Amino acid sequence: MKYRYIGKTGLRVTPICLGTMGFGSWSDETESFKIMDKAYEKGINFFDTAEVYPIPPNKDYAGETEKIIGKWLKGKQRDSLIIASKVAGAANGWFVPPIRHGLTAIDKFHIKTAIEGSLKRLQTDYIDLYQMHWPDTLVPIEESLKAFDELVQEGKVRYLGTSNDSAYGLTKANETSKRLGISRFESIQNNFSLNNPRFLDELAHICEKEQISLLPYSPIGGGVLSCKYNGKFYPDNARYSEYLKSSNPRIKAQATRFVNEKSLATTAKYVEIAKRLEISPVTLAVAYSKQFKFVASTIIGARTTKQLDDSFAAMDLDLSDEVMQEIKDIQLDIMYPMG
Repeated sequence: MKYRYIGKTGLRVTPICLGTMGFGSWSDETESFKIMDKAYEKGINFFDTAEVYPIPPNKDYAGETEKIIGKWLKGKQRDSLIIASKVAGAANGWFVPPIRHGLTAIDKFHIKTAIEGSLKRLQTDYIDLYQMHWPDTLVPIEESLKAFDELVQEGKVRYLGTSNDSAYGLTKANETSKRLGISRFESIQNNFSLNNPRFLDELAHICEKEQISLLPYSPIGGGVLSCKYNGKFYPDNARYSEYLKSSNPRIKAQATRFVNEKSLATTAKYVEIAKRLEISPVTLAVAYSKQFKFVASTIIGARTTKQLDDSFAAMDLDLSDEVMQEIKDIQLDIMYPMG
């Protein structure tokens, strides 16, 4: 197993991280246990969750994912695993979380409330990597970072990270933590894939210069890069097949961002590369997302244990310079399929 380190931390993680956002909705507790067991047996030591999981967000089962993981953790040696979780972002952001009456903010009160809830549900004394799920556009970053730093000083959190952040947001937070002499964001968890290479435009440069690690999520483009949406009909029990039927305009907009004419066209080209390499298109997509030096670990997901196999096949796969150039040519030919 080739391990990597997150940022400037001592967190030694596997190049693939198990995402859990469907535990409690798409996957029941029994199946979730099987998925975690299979990942653990494969040697995966890094698991990512959040207080608002599972998705789609719902006030009736928010927090259920952490509860499932907490039950599973009781049978494991805690220090053999790196557990990451997230405090819900601000209600003034891209959507209003269905927790704490829709009044969430990245301030001291909500950060403290969130960590206590996560620790209780996870049945653990500490979280290895605690992340801001998305930024707060109103609360000053100084206030947020001071509150996060208190969690580190109290031993409830080992290291900090951000998510769904911008180049400005990451740089502002990084420079603020330097100025205040407090704990910084060691990682950023953003969407990054063959179909969404925007991270390479600016954020990659910041990560390389400041030694901050990317933890890419949705490396297979929400399932699009598996090619399952390239047929005449959308598949049953697929995320965006369900989202496209939604009456919620935000959810429908998310579906069309991932599944559109350009994203399906690029996916078809990547499938041809995968066929030539005699690997699954999922394996190609996961391998690409972990190919870069600024990436510590790529977050994969699955509804069933069977879906893990193609992602695991990318664990030790390095794509050649020729393949990477071919991919870059496709990205230049059909620019920004996801906008």
